[in-house]
Amino acid sequence: MKLVIIGSGGRLGAALMRGYAKEADVIGFNHNQLDLASPAAIENALNGLEFDALINCAALTNVDRCETNPEEAFAVNAAAVGQLARICGSKRARCIHISTDYVFDGEKREPYTETDSPIPISVYGESKRQGEAQLLGASESNLAVRVSWVFGPDRPSFVDQILKRAMETEELQAVGDKWSAPTYTLDIVEALRPLLRETSVGGVLHIANQGACTWREYGQLALDCAAAAGLPLKGRHVAHQAMADLKAFIAKRPVYTVLGTPRLEAVTGRSLRPWQEAVADHVQRCYCGSRGHVKT
Repeated sequence: MKLVIIGSGGRLGAALMRGYAKEADVIGFNHNQLDLASPAAIENALNGLEFDALINCAALTNVDRCETNPEEAFAVNAAAVGQLARICGSKRARCIHISTDYVFDGEKREPYTETDSPIPISVYGESKRQGEAQLLGASESNLAVRVSWVFGPDRPSFVDQILKRAMETEELQAVGDKWSAPTYTLDIVEALRPLLRETSVGGVLHIANQGACTWREYGQLALDCAAAAGLPLKGRHVAHQAMADLKAFIAKRPVYTVLGTPRLEAVTGRSLRPWQEAVADHVQRCYCGSRGHVKT
């Protein structure tokens, strides 16, 4: 199988590159190699290639930058996705696009499923919603995969940032009134594997680790795992911070975006493990030796 991964330098893209390297001929493009804001660059990079599937992990994900630069947001998160889908169509290749929980308004208080209508409340969310629409408008076999709070070993995320702070200071806090589901890149790799060739599974698909938490609970669990493994932490407790107190935010953020995964379970026969197990695995892999000793 010949596979193209756009955004190969990112947290998820790098995990996909490594995860599929043994079973596919994988070509990756990072941001320096392919700027999705340039239609000409997309054409030049892909027109001469032959491939069976393309996974687009690239996006403009800075929510506040999207709010102040809407033209850039829609160029990268919507128009480029449509162009990628059309190129894939001309090659009879499957196009899989990574989308986001931010297509929802956060007013619901139970997990969102694929049948819930997207109602974005930010430029970022709307640009990603339009990207989904362009992708699926190009072919019913294309797949828009929504993920949330992605973390993994290839690029630091919230869990790594709070562990770093905990090694430097006792004062720790994180938002305690915003809920979603942390999702481990290594688990996404496994969940997507059977779908790379399965063109009968198109449309929208949610992939997220099971359960839900706030940023504060997420950070506290990471600290608890690190402390149990013997990491030299100065901070052991994550204090509550209200999202309303974060005055630097420009764009609105949805407060509840937990993704339910009933369709993933229906089409693959499996669901991802609980987010707590995934975080514990990440701490063990990235911060501890094989026998639980702290990496130096």
